[in-house]
Amino acid sequence: MSTLLENLNWRYATKKFDATKKISASDLNTLKEAVRLSASSYGLQPYKVIIVENPEIREKLKAAAYGQTQITDASQLFIFANDLNLGAVSVDNYIANISETRGVPVDALGGFSDMMKGTIANLSDDAKNIWTAKQTYIALGTLLSAASELKIDATPMEGFNAAQFNEILGFDKLGLNASVIATVGYRHDEDDAQHYKKVRKSHEELFITI
Repeated sequence: MSTLLENLNWRYATKKFDATKKISASDLNTLKEAVRLSASSYGLQPYKVIIVENPEIREKLKAAAYGQTQITDASQLFIFANDLNLGAVSVDNYIANISETRGVPVDALGGFSDMMKGTIANLSDDAKNIWTAKQTYIALGTLLSAASELKIDATPMEGFNAAQFNEILGFDKLGLNASVIATVGYRHDEDDAQHYKKVRKSHEELFITI
């Protein structure tokens, strides 16, 4: 646990990445597996994770992210895109996955399926999209923690034009929306932010025990 805390204290929102340093295939697979194993409500994972390496596409995305150089200089760009208008089909696919993975008949999962479908059906389209977008932040947090364990820098970013990202990546046709992004790679020696002391609330100010 002490190592985990040390690594979390080591990580920071990297402002300048070293464009010459790339994440190994093995470490990238570890990050992907960590995100795949991330918690989500019901276990539905109502999102896709797009990893952008193509330099031409990343140049376009940088323009849609107000010119922030992390978009192009980091080793990879992770885009967490939430499903729009989640419905019964997604639940059915999830139930089929549970059935296959655990060897449980689909019929035995009917109650769970109906409960999820009922909950989702009672939400407005806007409420469903807000809910699926929230799920992407759980996966993002898992990515940040996993990256720190590997001493890989990861910067969460909300400063981008989601509509432009959606257009560039064709998300509109896929029923997806760019919710939040993270640049992943290695800090540049000239990034002054790595030397700043981490500023967080104290235990007394942050936590309330009832």
